[in-house]
Amino acid sequence: MQWLNLSDSVNALALLGAVVILILTAFIMALYLKKMKNARSEDETKLEHEWDGIGEFANNVPVGWLACFAGMIIWGFWYFFAGYPLKSFSQIGEYNQEVARYNAAYQKTWENLTQDQLQVMGLGIFQVQCSQCHGPSADGMEGKAQNLVLWGKEEGIIDVIRNGSSGLGYGMDEMSPLDSDTISDDDARAVAAYVMKEVSGVKSTRFENEVDRGREIFAEQCVACHGEDGKGSEGMAADLSLYGTTAFLQRVLENGKKGYIGIMPSFNYANFATTQEEALNAYIRSLSVE
Repeated sequence: MQWLNLSDSVNALALLGAVVILILTAFIMALYLKKMKNARSEDETKLEHEWDGIGEFANNVPVGWLACFAGMIIWGFWYFFAGYPLKSFSQIGEYNQEVARYNAAYQKTWENLTQDQLQVMGLGIFQVQCSQCHGPSADGMEGKAQNLVLWGKEEGIIDVIRNGSSGLGYGMDEMSPLDSDTISDDDARAVAAYVMKEVSGVKSTRFENEVDRGREIFAEQCVACHGEDGKGSEGMAADLSLYGTTAFLQRVLENGKKGYIGIMPSFNYANFATTQEEALNAYIRSLSVE
């Protein structure tokens, strides 16, 4: 097993317990040693001072007690540095290693899939893992969850422009909705086209003729928060270069997301292989907007 594997919660909690035990042991030892050092004896059998109702006698400490005390100290050092938890067997650690080996084999078996094959795989993953909240058709079931039909496309950007985004879960500020007086529907579509074509890693848009105008509007309306490169000025806004990419989906699956609708939990426990994440992203982006 990996030595000092603090990513394993069992090891981390056990290590914390060991540290607390050692600190308490050192504190109590120091307290008693100080009291023993300061005590004064008037006769050969009993010392004057008492502590917490316990009298202290001048007779020697029993050898057996000293041996037990020394043994406990030695055991404590062994426990901390060589035994559990720093170098231990852990069911969670073993499980994580097995998952990593399985995902590596899975990745090797299913690499180099075509786009159609990724979409078919992604559909299966979505139905098992995501449809309970987002709905079988990924439309969010009337606002109960995010409408993923729009995600990764121009319509998703337009939706954020019109309805805003909480930005919660990534340490970013909220984005307020922009009404039609601030930015018209045509301008919003042009901005979406520019983001999809030149900012996002997707590098394609259905509205090629509107990219140049979208670049101008982006510079006027969006640069202040998202920055000239669209990556978000000092974390103030979302990194639009990831929009529609597997990297963004990986971030959401790993960290979960808080929004106006509710909270999406982390899916770290699912231990998706990279191919599975790519397939899920390919399926979501393949959904057509009616």
